[in-house]
Amino acid sequence: MTDSLADPHLRAPGSPTGAGGAPRDIVILGSTGSIGTQAVDVVLKNPDRFRVTALSAAGGRPQLLAEQARRLGVRTVAVSREETVGQLREALRAEYAGDTGGTAGQLPEILAGPDAATELAASPCHTVLNGITGSIGLAPTLAALKAGRTLALANKESLIVGGPLVKAVAEPGQIVPVDSEHSALFQALLGGTRGEVRKLLVTASGGPFRGRSRAELADVTPQDALAHPTWEMGPVITINSATLVNKGLEVIEAHLLYDIPFERIQVVVHPQSAVHSMVEFTDGSTLAQCGPPDMRLPIALGLGWPERVPQAGPVFSWTEAMSWDFYPLDEEAFPSVPLAAHVGSLGGTAPAVFNAANEECVEAFLAGRLPFTGIVDTVAAVVEEHGSPRGTGLTLGDVLDAETWARQRAREMAARSQETAEARA
Repeated sequence: MTDSLADPHLRAPGSPTGAGGAPRDIVILGSTGSIGTQAVDVVLKNPDRFRVTALSAAGGRPQLLAEQARRLGVRTVAVSREETVGQLREALRAEYAGDTGGTAGQLPEILAGPDAATELAASPCHTVLNGITGSIGLAPTLAALKAGRTLALANKESLIVGGPLVKAVAEPGQIVPVDSEHSALFQALLGGTRGEVRKLLVTASGGPFRGRSRAELADVTPQDALAHPTWEMGPVITINSATLVNKGLEVIEAHLLYDIPFERIQVVVHPQSAVHSMVEFTDGSTLAQCGPPDMRLPIALGLGWPERVPQAGPVFSWTEAMSWDFYPLDEEAFPSVPLAAHVGSLGGTAPAVFNAANEECVEAFLAGRLPFTGIVDTVAAVVEEHGSPRGTGLTLGDVLDAETWARQRAREMAARSQETAEARA
């Protein structure tokens, strides 16, 4: 066991891929989402390095899942929504019927239900890429770690809500972070020992509302908030980037991954998203990991570690002029980051409450039931009502119970906020 869940000085378990070796077997969870589709692209461009054995998705995009299964030649596909199995089976038959090299007998096995992704996470493979969005990724994360798989972790929520549970089962070198910021820290930390680290500097684009005051955020619409200036992501993550809740979650994740105290983790606004994060060392040196804003780069590193995958993504054109800006975070306009640090320091079930309440508030905002500034205000109110956690032990049941309570309270508070706003109108 290790206090540092993602130690870049430790090689990931298992043999590296590459010249002369067999492709590394990969399971992709959340394959039809933003991370998953880009991971599929990385694999398809590197068939000598990677072979996907199984895919999982929620089930809302059966045609895409079927296409991925056929192109990758997977043995198993899984969907969490059992009612989508019929559509998936039809999509698979149509996809494989159009493949002149395939027959109906080669259709992959279908798993369905809320535990399907967890079952795949423990299946025989080298690396599990957890690209699921939300805390439902916790059970698959634990299953992959317990089964001894290398975990390429893009599902930050599973670590945030179940930090002690993950730390209890993760072996040294078993987790390779896929978030661009944590992949950057992972790489920059190779420049020194943990004892030489003074500060982790997590960069943030600032989202679509960088520079606005809190008062100027009051009338923000969902359409405004979904227009991220740099990254293309799913709606929940995009809204989290607009509120900077996503950056708050990343601060908690950095603390858990690298065992650095919260007071030594700082968020720096960097609109160009070229510097993905930095590490400041005790001698005054600062090492930055840079690259175009393309998630294929950290995904490829997560899948291939300890090797890099050539031509994984685009590179900068150093023959053209460019400039990079850095600004301090406006914590008054975006209080989510200090709130997250407070929640992380509380520990226990507090991070689960923070994350679950936020997911409910984002849904309410997208549905027009909560103003933009009401997202973090409501989350803060739910966290305050939850209070400090009692005791030192944490179980999966504790996390699930805390999430259920937090979701209910967030819905109630959002509804009350809407009623108040309508009454004033």
